[in-house]
Amino acid sequence: MGKQREVVGVVVRDKIDKGVLVAVERRVRHGLYGKIQRRTTKFMAHDEDNCAKVGDWIAMVESRPLSHRKRFVVTRVVKRDETG
Repeated sequence: MGKQREVVGVVVRDKIDKGVLVAVERRVRHGLYGKIQRRTTKFMAHDEDNCAKVGDWIAMVESRPLSHRKRFVVTRVVKRDETG
């Protein structure tokens, strides 16, 4: 089996049963001017135990397609949100 891609992001929505919407931020250099820019991509991830809440930082790995949009599985909660 190939190497699975692991990404870390923040949960932005947890209303889905056994799923979360995760925003993953990456930094890219502008092609012409060279300025570093932030790009955000949202991924759906499978959360079997519904343990991740909005604001939590989670790690997830790529998997086979679990539904129409879910392609990742939550592996662990990296940091809990302390504001709530």
